[in-house]
Amino acid sequence: MVEQLLINDDDYYVPDANQLVTEDDTPVDNFASAKQQRLLVGSLYSSIQSQTFVAEANVGIYYTDLQPAIVPDVFLSLDVQLPQSWWEKQNRCYMVWRFGKPPEVVIEIVSNKEGDELGKKLKIYEHMRASYYIVYDPNQQLKEQVLRIYELRGMRYFETSETWLEQVGLGVTLWEGEFEGRQDTWLRWCYQDRTVLLTGDERAEQEQQRAEQAEKRVQLLAQRLRAMGIDPDTLSDTDV
Repeated sequence: MVEQLLINDDDYYVPDANQLVTEDDTPVDNFASAKQQRLLVGSLYSSIQSQTFVAEANVGIYYTDLQPAIVPDVFLSLDVQLPQSWWEKQNRCYMVWRFGKPPEVVIEIVSNKEGDELGKKLKIYEHMRASYYIVYDPNQQLKEQVLRIYELRGMRYFETSETWLEQVGLGVTLWEGEFEGRQDTWLRWCYQDRTVLLTGDERAEQEQQRAEQAEKRVQLLAQRLRAMGIDPDTLSDTDV
């Protein structure tokens, strides 16, 4: 908790970063959450090239000098970028007053009933004014709902069944498939047509499949030419 404040040249009070706990080296709680976090963060960086943003997992967010940081499983903040000097104390975590805005999306992955995702954390993110708060409960630890989405309207969160996050230009969906060798149901980002954002490995695999299909078409054309008595190896590019 911050007890000391500094005053900058504009007489605007900001917390002294040296008084903040920017990291405590607490490990992630389980394998499933770790993989889910990598999928959500990695697919954003692999798929979005036209917009600056910061997406991270298990990084603290300071939203007021009166409270300790909260550490969402995943967050997404648009139109911001990490400072070059990210090892400096004031740049090691997400301080709302330095980035100038809260993240648009915060996500909590429920692994037990101790996190109070529908109580204390919801109130914190609501006070922080994150546009969307998503609670993914794959094992239905809290209630029967696997996915809950809260949208900030005015000063309050309202639960919505809409999975398209209009203010972000992305949606979320539950996807059955394999990630990092594990077949399961995953929470994924998606476009409005429900197509998921690809990871780097998926993108590479897709390119490889396209190359293999192109090679098969070339081989099929060569077979047809030979059947017509034409040697494809003797043809120039202008002959094809």
